[in-house]
Amino acid sequence: MAEKTKQPKEGIPKDLKDLVIARLDVFPSHKTISIGSLGQFTKDELIECVEQGNEVGEKIVEIELFFLRALKEGTLLEELISNPD
Repeated sequence: MAEKTKQPKEGIPKDLKDLVIARLDVFPSHKTISIGSLGQFTKDELIECVEQGNEVGEKIVEIELFFLRALKEGTLLEELISNPD
């Protein structure tokens, strides 16, 4: 059997990091965001996670991309109604 070779993770592209950080920057400082079992995070902690490209940073980027795609495709309301959690 041929062994599968794993491609190294390239990380989050800089332009995508910049976009997500800009969106996080307008988030109120006194609020926190809960990301499932990963915990609760302040705006500054999330920005730091995105800059570092760690697991939480990657999850925030994934969430933001999902939101922006749904907004672009006009399915945001549909997604919110079908996934109320």
